[in-house]
Amino acid sequence: MEPERFIEAYQDALGTHKWSNVERLIAKDASVTFSDGTVHLGKEKVQKAFQRNFDIIKSETYTIDKVKWLKKENDYAVYIFEFNWSGKINGQLVSGNGNGTSVLIKEDKKWKLLAEHLGKK
Repeated sequence: MEPERFIEAYQDALGTHKWSNVERLIAKDASVTFSDGTVHLGKEKVQKAFQRNFDIIKSETYTIDKVKWLKKENDYAVYIFEFNWSGKINGQLVSGNGNGTSVLIKEDKKWKLLAEHLGKK
């Protein structure tokens, strides 16, 4: 899988709202920062954060757009992007968007997310 394909696979996995589909794309030492400023260090904490979102936000859609690659090497890649999400929380339609930065690494011969930082526009 090339780094570009990782983005498609990641977006598709998030769309299933199942950690079991996302987990294979997350590095062991992953760090994710959500746009609300919360930081989740380590795969176990990233899992808890994602599962919490899956439980709270119903019928969520998440899209990654306007990807710009900053660096692509054999064992790591860095890109910036825009994201949009929408769904229902407590029956109310909600949405958000922002900018993100992601770092991918090769782990077990597969591209995995090492770090993702999501921020507001």
